[in-house]
Amino acid sequence: MPASTTERLGAHVSIQGGVPTAPPRGTLIGATAIQIFTKTPNQWREPVIAPETAAAFRVAMAESAIRSVVSHDSYLINLASPDPALSARSTASFIKELERCSQLGIPGIVSHPGNYIDDREAGLERNAACISKALRAVPGPIMVYLETTAGTGTSLGRSFEELATLRQLVATDRRDRVGFCADTCHLYSAGYDLRTGYDAVWEEWERIIGLQHLHCLHLNDSKTPFASNRDRHELIAEGSLGPEPFRRLMADPRFVGIPKLLETPKGDDEVSNDRKMLRRLRTYARNGAKSAE
Repeated sequence: MPASTTERLGAHVSIQGGVPTAPPRGTLIGATAIQIFTKTPNQWREPVIAPETAAAFRVAMAESAIRSVVSHDSYLINLASPDPALSARSTASFIKELERCSQLGIPGIVSHPGNYIDDREAGLERNAACISKALRAVPGPIMVYLETTAGTGTSLGRSFEELATLRQLVATDRRDRVGFCADTCHLYSAGYDLRTGYDAVWEEWERIIGLQHLHCLHLNDSKTPFASNRDRHELIAEGSLGPEPFRRLMADPRFVGIPKLLETPKGDDEVSNDRKMLRRLRTYARNGAKSAE
């Protein structure tokens, strides 16, 4: 059972069969929060959300136990690209992502800051300009949640300073619609030691970014060692992070009400692993820092 009426805990779920199928999938695993794609993430094709589809999704949400939903943008989008054609295509696609969120009533979209390819500072400026353009094209309350990254190759977003700079570069009239999503695997892989320095990591976040700008958490263990700069997710408490950071996160009053979402391996049936992980996390929430499972 959910730990409290403030809980927002769940996983990324499939939209196979249409977006209205996502809330029932969340209910099936016992979630109170879900993350979805609003399109096939590895294709440029932009689906049109019919009014009846949007209405069906809203009804499915209202009839479920899901209290929070966020979207994740396409893997193909690179708002930091130096290539004019890819930049334009990425921006157009991101605008469509925001429009679908608006139709579906999804309040925020998680976005990777992108790959700068040539120059890091120029990449940050390009990314911020594209975000500003997209947010101007889709007015309203929908927010962009910039996700922490593992720091692979030329990817942006590996450091708190870089994320803070990116938000600061967004146009002042749209900056209030930019927040952040922290991924535990990415943080650990980027050199933020949630395992032995949990308090120090969040103190640094507060000092550089501000906890008020944290709107989403991805709860993933890591298949790779600390500071590996590799993005490889593992089941909770079964990777190099181990159980303790997740015990702390689930018991931390600062993060009550923030959506906490699994992106861990699904296994063969798309259900059992998520159910097991959510039970494990709820045990941590009940027991705090005590030993669980």
